Amino acid sequence: MTDFRSRLYARYVSTFKAGSALTGHSLASQWKWCDYKILPLLADLPRAAAILELGCGPGYFLDYLRSRGFSNVRGVDISAEQIAIARGKGLPAEEADVFATLNGCGQAFDAIIAIDLLEHFSKAEGLQLADGVLQSLKPGGRIVLQTPNGSALLAGPIIYGDLTHLTIYNQSSLGQLLAIAGFGRIAFAETGPVAKNIRGVLRVGIWRLATVVAAVIRLAECGGWQRIWTQNILCTAFRPDSQEP
Repeated sequence: MTDFRSRLYARYVSTFKAGSALTGHSLASQWKWCDYKILPLLADLPRAAAILELGCGPGYFLDYLRSRGFSNVRGVDISAEQIAIARGKGLPAEEADVFATLNGCGQAFDAIIAIDLLEHFSKAEGLQLADGVLQSLKPGGRIVLQTPNGSALLAGPIIYGDLTHLTIYNQSSLGQLLAIAGFGRIAFAETGPVAKNIRGVLRVGIWRLATVVAAVIRLAECGGWQRIWTQNILCTAFRPDSQEP
């Protein structure tokens, strides 16, 4: 990667993520959120399943997976600063380009995770990434990804809050990308609040009310319905069992 992103990623932590590290209560809260939103997408996998995280950053999700019993995980990220943090915690992470990692690794993985990654690539790169992920999964393997939702109720802050964001998707365009790459069983879900405590229950209730109002307004304007309103969108998609490499 030789464009402007190289300069930004070289100091991604020290200039952009400084002071935002998850520790203590914030880390526990994030892991509880993952229990509700992401762990169910992996629940049927054996704990020895081969899992690769692309764009693993400082290793929060790698650490989470290991805490939930997944023993065969590894991560890659282009940011040397973030990999240094992950390796400092004893996590199996390495500094590497995602395309180089996927190129030629064969059908090695049961699952590939890409959290807050896809938006950092152009459309052409996104399709290249989807192709590489598909060919790196075992037949029946899955990708689990999270990316900003261009159709979110409050999309602006997350879309424009990072200078390295290049392409924003919604349910329709993300489905197009994955389908043209050859994925099947494509499913989408909101991120948003979870009912993990009283405050969470209140947030869930308020959010549901807000999205009903938004959906009615959209229905009145254009006659269509929208299901995913959160700033981010979760997606799972599977490599067909019968697909040849």
